[in-house]
Amino acid sequence: MRINLICIGKTDDKEISGLIKYYQNRLPKHWNFEITEIPDVKNAKNLSPELLKKEEGKLFLNLTENSDHIILLDEKGKQFTSREFAAKIDNWMNSSIKKVSFFIGGAYGFSEEIYQRANEKISLSKMTFTHQMIRLFFVEQIYRADQILQGKPYHND
Repeated sequence: MRINLICIGKTDDKEISGLIKYYQNRLPKHWNFEITEIPDVKNAKNLSPELLKKEEGKLFLNLTENSDHIILLDEKGKQFTSREFAAKIDNWMNSSIKKVSFFIGGAYGFSEEIYQRANEKISLSKMTFTHQMIRLFFVEQIYRADQILQGKPYHND
């Protein structure tokens, strides 16, 4: 199974980028984890929030295939403990799902087309964080899930 985190824009903060790479490099190769950064929409300042979400949605969909299992990282999504999230990943790995794509939307969230296409929505917290911080938190949770599934002592309940 492949796991892809697809995000709008780049991570500008070098310290956050370094921490993302730190956790990403600790993942075993068989997780096939990658991060895809979509360039910001051109002339975004001249677009309404709805039109911007639609344009971003087209960019997301261009990077996915019909068979992809798409999960939105969204404030309205379901919350999981780290162990529940690890079990969910384990379930996907043991099923016929070949690729799971997690989406982090732009400043205004996702278009209706993206919500319709998504298989699930997950919330990492009820709090609001920057999109750059969410990338770091998410990659750490992927690493934590790996450690949980291997029975290693990284995670403490």
